[in-house]
Amino acid sequence: MSTPAVERIPSDMHTVTPHLICADAVSAIDFYVKAFGATDAGKMLAPNGKLIHGMIRIGDSAIMLGEETPEWGALGPLTLKGSPVTLHLYVQDADAAFQRAVDAGATAVMPPADMFWGDRYGMVKDPYGHSWSLAHHVRDMSLEEMQAGAVAAESCNKPGA
Repeated sequence: MSTPAVERIPSDMHTVTPHLICADAVSAIDFYVKAFGATDAGKMLAPNGKLIHGMIRIGDSAIMLGEETPEWGALGPLTLKGSPVTLHLYVQDADAAFQRAVDAGATAVMPPADMFWGDRYGMVKDPYGHSWSLAHHVRDMSLEEMQAGAVAAESCNKPGA
């Protein structure tokens, strides 16, 4: 009797899936459910209650989570004092998503505004140190229009401008 073939990339997963490390990862899952409307897709807990592995889904995307474990080199952004990574979240209403995240305990980094590339875009930082951009698309733009908008935006940000 033969064993059925296993999908190398499961059909419900994307090729690239973020894996976040958080101090108090179980609470982080609860925060993401409240702040971003995530669904808890499962948790494996150690006997001490710490998260060995967890997963949430936001829209059609999965995000894996694990507990900060220094002895394994798994450190979260609070321990590292920052992260160069931002998770970009497309939503139906960036203003409402921004407010929901702030109401849930995120820190406002940049309130939503219309951007030169055609999105309404804002940023928050979650209580676990991860940065999230929240956006919805408002206008299709050509590469030339975006480039002109970027140049105009840059000239407005120069000292003395």
